Amino acid sequence: MIRFAADENFNHTITRGLLRRRPDLDVVRVQDVGLSGAEDQVVLEWAAREGRVLLTQDAKTITKFAFDRVRNGSSMPGVVEIRRNVPIAVAIDELLVIVDCSHEGEWEGQVLYVPLR
Repeated sequence: MIRFAADENFNHTITRGLLRRRPDLDVVRVQDVGLSGAEDQVVLEWAAREGRVLLTQDAKTITKFAFDRVRNGSSMPGVVEIRRNVPIAVAIDELLVIVDCSHEGEWEGQVLYVPLR
């Protein structure tokens, strides 16, 4: 199963909704692992070490740094960017589709955008 990390700016109502629907889902918030206020590159490096796909709503910088990691040949287990205007229920449903239809490691080096297209 995919392991997620939710970045500091992620809407944690989505995180709570995911865990209500799938209590066995492995998702941690970066602030719960001591990364409050950490630079995006540090968060991506931690996610890579931990093998966690990063959940974000930070369209300005996270995806740029994620693609930089890929270009540099660094590990990047994946980023899922959820647009801020996506309704919470839709975000939860689409993340659960990703969980149910993905294999561990499948999103390595990729950025996925929700809503899915």
